[in-house]
Amino acid sequence: MPEPLLTPRSGLPELIVDEVGFLAALSALKAGHGPIAVDAERASGYRYSQRAYLIQLFRRDGGLHLIDPIAVSDPLLWREMDRAFKDCEWIIHASTQDLPCLRELGINPELLFDTELGGRIAGCERVGLGPLCESLLDIQLAKEHSAVDWSIRPLQESWLNYAALDVDVLVDLRDAVETLLTERGKITWATEDFAQILKNPPNPPRVDPWRRTSGMHKVRDRMTLAIIKALWTARDDFAREIDLAPGRVFNDEALVELATKRPAVIDEFTKIIKRRSRVTNAPTTEWFALMKQTLELPETELPLLRTPSIGLPPIKLWKERNPLGNARLSHARAAVAQRAAELDLPVENLISPEVIRQLVWKNPPESEVEQYIERLLLENGARSWQVEQLATVLIQPLGATEPLPPPPPTPENTEEAQPPE
Repeated sequence: MPEPLLTPRSGLPELIVDEVGFLAALSALKAGHGPIAVDAERASGYRYSQRAYLIQLFRRDGGLHLIDPIAVSDPLLWREMDRAFKDCEWIIHASTQDLPCLRELGINPELLFDTELGGRIAGCERVGLGPLCESLLDIQLAKEHSAVDWSIRPLQESWLNYAALDVDVLVDLRDAVETLLTERGKITWATEDFAQILKNPPNPPRVDPWRRTSGMHKVRDRMTLAIIKALWTARDDFAREIDLAPGRVFNDEALVELATKRPAVIDEFTKIIKRRSRVTNAPTTEWFALMKQTLELPETELPLLRTPSIGLPPIKLWKERNPLGNARLSHARAAVAQRAAELDLPVENLISPEVIRQLVWKNPPESEVEQYIERLLLENGARSWQVEQLATVLIQPLGATEPLPPPPPTPENTEEAQPPE
């Protein structure tokens, strides 16, 4: 049975809220040795921004430190911390979540160890911080405050205790994951993936993000779509201005209801918003006027119900549009899944499904197919270790002319499909 860890092993440190405390923490960390564990708490689902509201740091013989980046916001201080540990490895669990807010502060790691990704590559079944600590360190972490609003001040001691535990064990966890990766011959694979995370550019802005509104299946005409677009944009602008999650200004259910019902009077319009809003100062009069203006738009200015697809078509259309590509895809998926099982890897960590789709869409050359596969994989972002594991595996699928038959029904599915007696 894992041993519960309820408080940091060296006690809960005092929250740092000024420059003096920050510099003292920096000095202590400099006196330590080895990599630095870091974690950040954001207010996702509560605030519009993805800024950090708490930074946790730990280094062996350098102590555990909790810093309030709202109180200690001087960018010169954070840049000094970044410079001080430029040559150090930074340990982050699920780094793609925290790197943006760390970089916003001025911390730009150049050497990374991601314990979550390392656990995936090593073949661990459960890679959340808690389960990974249980399986590799025999420690059970308290996780009862994972969804709190970290923008609230003052921060409660129980919350700080939870946050401190996240980094208190992270260096030990890093060493355990590294040992596992080394034993399984995968340490170079993980190192390549860690380096790639730091090289990846920020995600580009989504095209027409308003089209991802929940409940869009109810939209049947372009005018309703135009109202959703106008009100979604107005809500997003207001949410950004007051730094509140858009769904808390009013949720998507209200947005779709406004667009489909199109209330004729402002009182009904406001009532729909207020039933699903957490603000009292929403500019409903302006939004009502915006809806009225949108209703007067000519047909030519209304958004299309379906936008032209960018890139490859949806897989459900491949059988009709590209039968050979569809055949190659079914064989390639099966080959990748088999190789992933042999390597004890999740399929998505062996190769991105999008990379496979790009590879099989076009007809391959008649000769030097392996070299062709290697080039296409690398051009689409595969790491060298992934190419090494898959180049020969994908030769046969690229020659397929008929798709694999669907798998036979399992006994469980067969029983479920039978009508009740």
